[in-house]
Amino acid sequence: MKGLLKTLLLGLVLSTFMTSCATTVRVRPANRVVVTKVHNPIVVVHNNVKYYRSEGVWYLKKNRKYVTTSAPVGVRVRVLPRGYKVVRVRGIKYYRYKGVYYKKTGRNYIIVNV
Repeated sequence: MKGLLKTLLLGLVLSTFMTSCATTVRVRPANRVVVTKVHNPIVVVHNNVKYYRSEGVWYLKKNRKYVTTSAPVGVRVRVLPRGYKVVRVRGIKYYRYKGVYYKKTGRNYIIVNV
């Protein structure tokens, strides 16, 4: 009886631990949300405006805070964000990540409207 109780208790603890690890959710800020900290941002200057990109989300710096914004069309980036998808629109190959479309041009990718 003691062995069965220990086995059931161990199974219950392990199942609770496994369930809590499997339900991790990542949330990204919506447009015009103000955040105070951005993890490892990449600075991109486009039309004399500094944009900050972190994990595929684009920000503008206002005072000491960052405001989410739409991706600036025409910006060239060297590396696509992790987790992008390859899509075809009217026979043209694009790379999509969080609603932003990139098109390969040489060694870079350019943000485009689709």
